[in-house]
Formats: sequence, structure tokens, C-alpha cells
Amino acid sequence: MTDHQQIMSDMGRRARTAFAALSGVTSEHKAKALMAAAAELRHRQSAILTANAKDMDRGRSNELSDAMLDRLMIDAQRLDVIASAVEQVAALPDPVGAIIDQNERPNGLIMERVRVPLGVIGIIYESRPNVTADAAALGLRSGNAVILRGGSEAIESNRAIHEAMIAGVASAGLPEDAIQLVQTTDRAAVGAMLKASGLIDIIIPRGGKSLVARVQEEARVPVLAHLDGICHTFIGKAANQDKAIAIAVNAKMRRTGVCGAMETLLIDQDYPAPGPMLRALIDAGCEVRGDDAIMELDPRTVSAESEDWDTEYLAPIVSVRMVGGVDEALAHIAEHGSHHTDVVVTEDEAVANQFIQRTDSAIVMWNASSQFADGGEFGLGAEIGISTGRLHARGPVALEGLTTYKWVVRGTGQIRP
Repeated sequence: MTDHQQIMSDMGRRARTAFAALSGVTSEHKAKALMAAAAELRHRQSAILTANAKDMDRGRSNELSDAMLDRLMIDAQRLDVIASAVEQVAALPDPVGAIIDQNERPNGLIMERVRVPLGVIGIIYESRPNVTADAAALGLRSGNAVILRGGSEAIESNRAIHEAMIAGVASAGLPEDAIQLVQTTDRAAVGAMLKASGLIDIIIPRGGKSLVARVQEEARVPVLAHLDGICHTFIGKAANQDKAIAIAVNAKMRRTGVCGAMETLLIDQDYPAPGPMLRALIDAGCEVRGDDAIMELDPRTVSAESEDWDTEYLAPIVSVRMVGGVDEALAHIAEHGSHHTDVVVTEDEAVANQFIQRTDSAIVMWNASSQFADGGEFGLGAEIGISTGRLHARGPVALEGLTTYKWVVRGTGQIRP
């Protein structure tokens, strides 16, 4: 057994023990532990920001993209948001033990489906140190033990946040091993996690295509995939002009490095005011790559290449295409989308309903910015990520997404004839 396999085996066994201990912990006790963890995050602000500054300096030296640096950066305001998210998770209803449904059979047996934790969850993620706190909080609240492996670019930040989280959890009397962080940045540790069958119950990757592809190819345990966000906004011919411009600019430019950022804008050829929308985007600092019809509207646009329609820029760049109505918009999304988040902007309810019904994405929005594709905005407190798959969980994965169920059968002495 290699060193990394041994390390992962030891972490997995400790996680199993912690998971078993959590099964007897009350909802109130878990909430208390998370409130203590949030308090520790605030108390250790100076240490966390100092650690993040080291990561940022190294990131600049390694020429990380602006989008990656934006994801990596923590300031006092962002740290307060991270701590607040932990508090919000603590305040959410505990899903463990909730009865999903119940029915009584003719023979008097009562059948229940009851929510239970998944077990030991391995979470592999890049760039975002807030995931360390979010994943730890969601895992603990839902009764799971988590093994976290963040990206090397955020190692100092992740360590500082992890130390704060386990200090709070331990102060409340819960096992520190319920929240473990892989301390090495060696990529071989990821391989060891992926092969830890019997120790880790499910792997959740959160990162770029190369990470997710590796996880899906090498994993020997189930995977809950979070793929890229090629998010579309379709401007219908009946869209309100002011509303459409505000949504398009916000969807692209609020934060360009998040997975819910708009990457492609589709405009109905009968929409009466495409020019002002393009000007608003360009004036906001966005590069517009358009088809021939779009390029005729503003000389500052550049020609879109075929690969642009399949690109998650995570930068102030957007591809724009003129389409012949909702059917053509839907066909484009079906061919080029990533099933993440897609938006229709229109005052025509029939068109909106058609778009909603026929768009096969985890999140579909009407007259709202795709930047709302976030667990906190959905009232979930935080998220592990946005699942674009069709099994187990879809969309923002939070507390319920980290549970499964078991059948509980209650009888009064029945025997099967």
C-alpha cells in the first residue's frame, strides 16, 4: 500500500467512526456545533485572511486567470458571508429522520421512507476556499462525515478555514474526524480517494472539466458530478427592454467567474431593440463575440468561432447569436448547453412556459438573472455545487441532496402467508 493509500485508509476509518458517532447526535446538538464553528471563523478572521493572502500571492506568481483569482480571494466581507452561510445551515430543518412518505398496506403494515445520511462523503474541489466551510457545514448538519480535498492553489486558506471549523465542532463535543481535510497537495491523493471503496460512500467533484473527467474515469465509488456551466439567456421578441438589458448585463458581468454566469446570449430576430443590449454589455466591459447578424449591429463586436458556442469563458466575454424564435433557441441550447442554468426573458407567458417545459436543464428561469443559480439564493443555506445529472440530486445540492432514504416497516405481528 502506498503512502497516499495508507493516509486515505486511515482518514476513511476515522471518518467511519465519526459517522457512527453522529448517528446518535440530536439536531439541536449539530446546530450548536455549527454555530460554534461560525463563531470560530469570525474569531480567526486575521489568520484566515493572512493565509488567503499567501494563496493569492502564489496564484499571481503562477499566473492564475482573473476568474480563478476571484474565486480564490477572501476579504472580510466574503469571510462574513462564509460564516453567515454556516449559521444559515445550522438554522435549516434537519433532514435526517424526516418521513418522505408513508402508507398502510391492507394487512396493516405501515411502510415509511425515512431520510438518512449518505455516510462518508469525499469532496474534491478547486479554487474556492468557501467550499471548505460550506461542505463541512452541510455534511455535519445532514449527519455525514466529510473528507475534503481542495485545490493546491487554496491550500493555506483551506487549512485555516478547516482549523476554525473543527475547533468549533470540537468545542461542542462532536468528533473532529467528522470534518477532515487532505493536507497534501499531491495529485496522487486524489487517486487514492477515488479508489477508497468501502471507506468513502460517494465522491462529489466540484471543478473544471479535466477534474470531473478524471473523477468519472477513475472512481471506484459512486460519483455525483458537477459539470461546467454553459448558461444561456434567451431574449424573446416580447421581452421588456429595460428588464432584458438589466438581466443580460447582470447575468454576465456581476461575477464572471461563477458557474451561473451567462456565457451565451440568444436574441429573437424579432426583438425590437438588440442594439442597446449589445451596447450595454460592451460599455460594461464585456467582449461580445457574435454571428453575422450581431456584428452588423455594433462595430465593436468580434466574430464568433464555432468553439465559442461550447465555451465556458468564466471571463468578461459572451457569445451572442440571433435566433428565429423560441424553437431555434431551444435547439441551440439542446446542442450546446451543459444542462446547468438557462433563462428566458419575455412578457409572453405562453413562450415562457414553452421554454420552461422543453429546456432540459437543472435550473430554468423566467425573467431573472442566471446569477441566482446558487444554493444560498435558493434558501438552502449553502451548496456543495450544482448537479447537472439526472440521478439522486439535481440543481443546487444541499442538505436533502446529501441524504438518501431507508424503508421502515412497522407491524403488529404480521406474517406472510
